[in-house]
Amino acid sequence: MSININVTNQSGNSYFDGGLAQLMGWSILGGLITFFTAGICYPWALCMVYGWKINHTVIEGRRLKFNGTAIGLFGNWIKWLLLIVITVGIYGFWVGIALEKWKVKNTTFVS
Repeated sequence: MSININVTNQSGNSYFDGGLAQLMGWSILGGLITFFTAGICYPWALCMVYGWKINHTVIEGRRLKFNGTAIGLFGNWIKWLLLIVITVGIYGFWVGIALEKWKVKNTTFVS
């Protein structure tokens, strides 16, 4: 089952062409990977699910592409966890923003 949401504007169509069953499958797989590796492979699961979402997104007629890798995120993830421990949890409030910045930095338009 696929649900397309189209928004027309002057420069082209913006839409998401992924399906619910695919999203559920990728999310369940990511959750299982995270669970069975005790969270160590969470960056890989996150890249897998987020990459699927971005790769199925079209903005103003231009498809997005996610270029991030689990290895690239893993180094940041370790740094963020250490900062959370050092600051007794306070840095945890900034991790969500840091993760969004990393995602955007690794998202481009398909040439």
